[in-house]
Amino acid sequence: MAWFYLLIAAAFEVTWAVALKYSEGFTRGWPTAVSWVTMVLSFVFLAQAVKTLPVGTAYAVWTGIGVVGTTLFGMWFFEESRAVWRIACIVLIVAGVVGLKLHTTP
Repeated sequence: MAWFYLLIAAAFEVTWAVALKYSEGFTRGWPTAVSWVTMVLSFVFLAQAVKTLPVGTAYAVWTGIGVVGTTLFGMWFFEESRAVWRIACIVLIVAGVVGLKLHTTP
């Protein structure tokens, strides 16, 4: 169940980061509200995950998924760079997240 909580936390992590972009520096109401609410939910689910998972692993996976998800969203919807080196770095982050998942119990 801890890994499931961690995935939910990471999904909220991506959501708050993208909403932060849409909030334009917290000057737009709804995106600002979405950013704050999903930020809190992200932390709530991360807190549930670290009850069982090692905190270093959980934090690395949470931020890794957040970085990859937010970067991919930016590439698709904000026309951010799709440079080969940027994609290669994303692949390395994914490899690290997968490696931590495969070599961590429970």
